[in-house]
Amino acid sequence: MADVIDYKIIGNEMQLIEIELDPRESVRAEVGAMMYMGPGIKMETSTGGGLLKGLKRAVTGEGFFITSFTHEGEGKGYVAFGAPYPGKIICLDLTQLGGSFICQKDSFLCAAKGIEVEPTFTKKIGAGLFGGEGFILQKLRGDGLAFVHAGGTIIEKDLKAGEVLRIDTGCICAFAESVNYDIGFVGGFKNALFGGEGIVLATLRGPGKIFLQSLPFSRLADRVMAAARFQNRDESTGIGGFGGKVIGGVLGGDRSF
Repeated sequence: MADVIDYKIIGNEMQLIEIELDPRESVRAEVGAMMYMGPGIKMETSTGGGLLKGLKRAVTGEGFFITSFTHEGEGKGYVAFGAPYPGKIICLDLTQLGGSFICQKDSFLCAAKGIEVEPTFTKKIGAGLFGGEGFILQKLRGDGLAFVHAGGTIIEKDLKAGEVLRIDTGCICAFAESVNYDIGFVGGFKNALFGGEGIVLATLRGPGKIFLQSLPFSRLADRVMAAARFQNRDESTGIGGFGGKVIGGVLGGDRSF
């Protein structure tokens, strides 16, 4: 049975979560996610239950190790964890969600002690090959609170039985196990070639709860990489590029004459 924990989510675009712990309560988090902690908190990094569990987490994109934070003092203790990139932290009460929930890989942030993070595989080969997240997703299993992070704004929807939603594959954050996940090809040659959305869309069919994200990290990373390539090409081309690079370095304090 998972520990019962209290929490508060702080911030807007770059959120963090502060977990309040009673004596001997614990929370588990990804290695490197901790921001600060109060007195009486003991931190212990391990595989979280043996080599096999560490390997399972690594398969889903998380770290091989996981860190447990246990309050060994008196009164209330606290520990806070930060989101890795701009977006929102979602609280999943697995007790109310049927005991498990499917999430995109590497979305796990932290959870009450007793929550397990396991790999799960897409049921259809098409969804695995073209679905953006590959064959492997994360399953959070237990009877307490778990917290995942997603990019941009979060949209929560409850799909009715048979209700279908077609989504850009990267915008799926999490969904109930009762939701059927598949992919479909974009119709039309011009849409596929020039539409900018890829050649497939994900299809989620209810019933069940789903969470969508407006800014997948892969999309953010692509834009940053594209801007970096353009900037490097512009600075290294021609007299103007050379001069701009030198002048920019002087103004920025990186160069002197």
